[in-house]
Amino acid sequence: DDDDADADHVANKVAGLRVFSDDAGKMSRALADVRGGVLAISQFTLFGDVRRGLRPSFDGAMEPVRAEALYERFVAALRARGLEVATGRFRADMRVFVENDGPVTILIDSKRTF
Repeated sequence: DDDDADADHVANKVAGLRVFSDDAGKMSRALADVRGGVLAISQFTLFGDVRRGLRPSFDGAMEPVRAEALYERFVAALRARGLEVATGRFRADMRVFVENDGPVTILIDSKRTF
């Protein structure tokens, strides 16, 4: 059910989140403040539903053509805000190495369901 407005909302949130520490150690800086960039990778498997059974169901995931258009909208919205954005290849099997720095993981949902 996501649309362009959802992609824009999430891009605004990602761009504006003050999750980077200032000199006092308080999270008060956003991506632009720290000259940071975004690595945007589509990962439909996050939508896997395991509430029933032992095999994840992806039945609720958006169909690929619409999903790719929405992903591209999100990337464009981030770039329109002046952020440097690196991307993966949509629907590709990729190895991505991530190093989390800090005790913070934030979920962003345009539908505000949690």
